[in-house]
Amino acid sequence: MPTLSTSAGTVAYDSHGTGDPIVLLPSGGHDLRDYDEIRKLLPDGFRSIGVDWPGHGRSPAGTAPSTELRLAQIVEELLESLTPDGAVLVGNSVGGNVAARLAIRRPDLVRGLMIIDGGGFEGSTLAGRVFCALMSRPWFVRLIYPLFSQAYMRPRTTADHRARASAIAITRTTPGVTAVTEIWHSFSLPEHDLRAEAGRITAPAVLVWGRHDPVLPFRAAETARDLIPGSRLVVIESGHLPYTTNPAAVAAELTDLATVAFGSEIWTNDARCRPSATKEQQQP
Repeated sequence: MPTLSTSAGTVAYDSHGTGDPIVLLPSGGHDLRDYDEIRKLLPDGFRSIGVDWPGHGRSPAGTAPSTELRLAQIVEELLESLTPDGAVLVGNSVGGNVAARLAIRRPDLVRGLMIIDGGGFEGSTLAGRVFCALMSRPWFVRLIYPLFSQAYMRPRTTADHRARASAIAITRTTPGVTAVTEIWHSFSLPEHDLRAEAGRITAPAVLVWGRHDPVLPFRAAETARDLIPGSRLVVIESGHLPYTTNPAAVAAELTDLATVAFGSEIWTNDARCRPSATKEQQQP
């Protein structure tokens, strides 16, 4: 697997297909394999690039703490190196925060934006701050992750179960649990909140949200939709990782977004909020 040397250490990535680039950013505690199903469903003409965060998947431990700002710097350097003319950015959870952050500060690198259950729009609560403080401790993450991953993923499909098993395995390694705790600590920092700057996003944007996500509730999705100009909200019957539960629906939305982002169609947001595809389209 190829790697890229960045200011925060070396990260691994892979590339499938040829054509207009789509860069896929996973959740904390997860790796690029979570996107396997939707990558197989993308039509010809798109190049998908998956990224492993420091300490995740095939990336070694980072040389600096894995905060949201540091991860954004890593992705910015990756885009400058691999897709200097811009890419569609797709991000889940912390990946969604990073993708939105880059759409704000480097619009020249972000042609389109898909935020999947992304952080930064939920606001701060006492319960949230306490949980982030606990998740900043390696012993707690190792103890709780089997139960926590079951709760936030609500796994039903083969892809769900594979992603959950991989996440548990990542938190069992020293580099993995270190990165995960650093990410969770950064959720409690003031710069996590993107609400004041979300109006600066100019790229066509789709928000994909799991209706049953216990980590980032649906009201955060509605806030993001109201703040990001022209954005559309798509609701999936899933937990925190809708793209492993219903990859067909997410791949269809991503294909539409990428087609618009690279100039083949005109972006419209006639349906600001719409349900996902039918259950029959969900993979077993």
